[in-house]
Amino acid sequence: MTYVIQAPAVVAVPVAGTDATFPVRRIYCVGRNYLEHIREMKESDERDPPFFFQKPRDSLVLSGQSLPYPPATDDFQFEVELVVAIGKAGRAVSKEQALDHIFGYAVGFDMTRRDRQRESGKKGLPWEIGKSFDASAPCGDLHPVSEVGHIHQGRIFVSVNGQAKQDSVIEKMIWTVPEIVSNLSHLYDLGEGDLIYTGTPAGVAPVFPGDRLLGRVDGLSDLEITIGDRR
Repeated sequence: MTYVIQAPAVVAVPVAGTDATFPVRRIYCVGRNYLEHIREMKESDERDPPFFFQKPRDSLVLSGQSLPYPPATDDFQFEVELVVAIGKAGRAVSKEQALDHIFGYAVGFDMTRRDRQRESGKKGLPWEIGKSFDASAPCGDLHPVSEVGHIHQGRIFVSVNGQAKQDSVIEKMIWTVPEIVSNLSHLYDLGEGDLIYTGTPAGVAPVFPGDRLLGRVDGLSDLEITIGDRR
């Protein structure tokens, strides 16, 4: 087949301990999935059902890389999250079958232009300008379920320049991983290669050029990112 322009490159996440990679099809994010984060943001009702937004798959940034400080913001913030990788396609998946569709897990950052997100919220506009920009989805190496099992509990943590910022546990998620996968599959057809960022605990804060972020979930490879110069 001949393309009239250069075809987009395949975007993929390394699989820990191997030479293999996981090609990414879509990136979904869950909003407001930790009670303390809902309260610190003063957003929404604490019993709202899960909702989802997307990031471009080429917004992926791998561990060890530099992430440029984006334009159009003066309040650039991190959100550490457990990432679920889908390895089996599905539609209208039940909670009981949801775990069968998961390939593995990783640590991710949902990078956010918080000032733009808040402006959009006040105007009733979509979140894309605050959430779905270039290099907004750092992701660490994936660990297959066959290696680590399913992640139901454990510490989730991020430090900036060695100082702890977010420090919580996975079991504080309002919506569990099976519930997230099931809910999402009733809204979209799940595909092999989908990544799902499952929400963040309290403690989000701004970062600046030169800052070094380290994200951690028990049992998974750390995610290390440096904030680069302003674009």
